[in-house]
Amino acid sequence: MHPLHRETHLIERIGWLRAAVLGANDGIISTASLVVGVAAAATSASEVLVAGVAGLVAGATSMAAGEYVSVSSQADTESADLARERRELAEQPEVELDELTKIYTERGLEPELARQVASQLMAKDAFATHSRDELGLSSHVVARPVQAALTSAATFASGAALPLAIAIFSPQSLIAWAVSGGSLLALALLGAIGARAGGAGIFVPTLRVTFWGAIAMGATALIGRLVGHAV
Repeated sequence: MHPLHRETHLIERIGWLRAAVLGANDGIISTASLVVGVAAAATSASEVLVAGVAGLVAGATSMAAGEYVSVSSQADTESADLARERRELAEQPEVELDELTKIYTERGLEPELARQVASQLMAKDAFATHSRDELGLSSHVVARPVQAALTSAATFASGAALPLAIAIFSPQSLIAWAVSGGSLLALALLGAIGARAGGAGIFVPTLRVTFWGAIAMGATALIGRLVGHAV
């Protein structure tokens, strides 16, 4: 007989992993693109650094606010559905039992067995059972606004610090090239780490994030050069 063991599933990471990857990816791409664009038009390294620092602070704050607002909206919807479910369980328990029986029947159980399973699960914890099986809500997918906001802000700032550091230690004439190359390498590494943490293959995610990072930096460099020559 095998000893009992606790299984750790990768989906349990989804709440913080999505926010972390999004924050770091956005931090690298947006700050690197900003630095490259300004470097293409600026006449001094100080202008590039001021723009980069401003982009880091503004971006981290914006990411935190955006994640908090969007995830809070999701949490509000979940709370409303849970409150409705709790009310229906109190007012119409037989109807809720029928709904749960139908769910289990559609999943492949015989009607009589589905009724028995539904009755036993509802007897133990009707609300948790309906939250999970009817609404699809469980502990690893429930919305956590504060966690998402803090994770996004911290990872954005961490990601943005990289192109900014490269710009600080690079000669002015090489800032655009150094930041572009270093940031693309960082994006490739981030894509590989995020894919590995999520249990996926690393090639496609790495290629995807690097490709779009190159597009963003190339576009801002072109705009910066055009605007710089125009003014």
